[in-house]
Amino acid sequence: MTSNSRQIQTQAQQQVQTLSPQQILAVKLLELPTVELEERVRSELLDNPALEEGKDTPDEHDSEPEYNTDENGDPLPDSSEDLSLGDYRTEDDIPDYKLREHNRSANDTPEEIPFSDSISFYETLKEQLDMQQLTPEEKQLGEYLIGSLDDDGLLRKSLESLADELAIYQGVNTTPDELERILTVIQEFDPAGIGARNLQECLLLQIARKEDSPLKQTETDIISKCCDDFTKKNKEKILQKLDISEELYNKAVGELTKLNPRPGSSLGETIGKNMQQIIPDFLVDTDEDGTITLTLNNRNVPELRLSREFTEMLDEHTRNRANQSKESKDALLFLKQKVDAAQGFINAVKQRQQTLTSTMQAIIDLQRPFFEEGDESLLRPMILKDVAERAKLDISTISRVSNSKYVQTNFGIYPLKYFFGDGYTTESGEEMSVREIKRILKECIAGEDKARPYTDDELADLLKEQGYPIARRTIAKYRQQLNIPVARLRR
Repeated sequence: MTSNSRQIQTQAQQQVQTLSPQQILAVKLLELPTVELEERVRSELLDNPALEEGKDTPDEHDSEPEYNTDENGDPLPDSSEDLSLGDYRTEDDIPDYKLREHNRSANDTPEEIPFSDSISFYETLKEQLDMQQLTPEEKQLGEYLIGSLDDDGLLRKSLESLADELAIYQGVNTTPDELERILTVIQEFDPAGIGARNLQECLLLQIARKEDSPLKQTETDIISKCCDDFTKKNKEKILQKLDISEELYNKAVGELTKLNPRPGSSLGETIGKNMQQIIPDFLVDTDEDGTITLTLNNRNVPELRLSREFTEMLDEHTRNRANQSKESKDALLFLKQKVDAAQGFINAVKQRQQTLTSTMQAIIDLQRPFFEEGDESLLRPMILKDVAERAKLDISTISRVSNSKYVQTNFGIYPLKYFFGDGYTTESGEEMSVREIKRILKECIAGEDKARPYTDDELADLLKEQGYPIARRTIAKYRQQLNIPVARLRR
């Protein structure tokens, strides 16, 4: 039996979008924060002899224009004088990003401050502590206990030693029993297991929050009576001690392995651990008359231009192309590659500055009330698409800009992600800021009677009375996002 096979050749047309090397370079530069851009520019200056650093002249420095907008977001007239060409051959050679720097004095530099890009679990727990009905003295003890937790969220020090520390360093006289009472309050905070003094107590605190069931009791017995055997996986000893079936044991262990022995890790690093030096990429100044000035922070980024020596050599080799030797042709190719690469890099830096300016200006226009007042409650719902449409850029471009950039305002330094937030649309079509709803929710819970805290249904009714018709399940979701426990755990 034989089989015949044949080859068939077909043609298919397919459209594939690929990025050019210039586009890839522009995207990479766009993602860099200011400090890394400075390093990248200096690296390029070392690698490409056709690229050189321009000199800053007094005339250029004093003539840098500002980008101002009035209270309507419209640009104000530019009253700056023309820049002197200085070391540049034509106006086209002047780097565009230089034209966008703000006219600032030498001493008026952007702030460089330690800034944490995540909330520490100390801050999260302190917020929950502030919601408790405690005396100032009790809150002081609670804050000291929270500050004594290790990275895992556990309290490794004895209450006796903590009482001694408070007396010596804080001048506060207390007893281990009083600290134990406050610690019990902290152990009711989220996440479950926080404030435990050892692994056994940590697991028991998490089991205690489960609904009552035979399986919950088995889990409790295993940890309370056989914790050492459980950690050593001595299955037979546990079965013998508790006199339970292997099936029940396996189910219980399956649930126990889902518990978190390091509850603090779910809330980020301890205070001071996740700190980094932040240099803002944007400077936004708000004057008393409502004028908002946007400036890119390029103070330490070298100015760039094509090397005159290289461009002149390239011109000369190009003019004499007719009678060139192989060495001259190779030299011409080398010069052209270096000059093209240098010009491409300058263009990519220009494009980065233009994109950053357009993005930040769109954010200012959309969140203008915040930049005027500095009040978080004035932030309106805003998503990437809103900024993209305003700036006439792609959503992916806005995402790259907002992911790693910071802005210095009159009210502090903020990551660009801070200005983005979801909106909640009511049945009548009114759009509300989720951030504002969460703030109202926190205020309601902070003012509740701790002996009878509000349920999610009651919170939904309260917010509805205040003009926020939010469903109970939405209230529960926002409460969980705020790390606020359910009503029975807030007593």
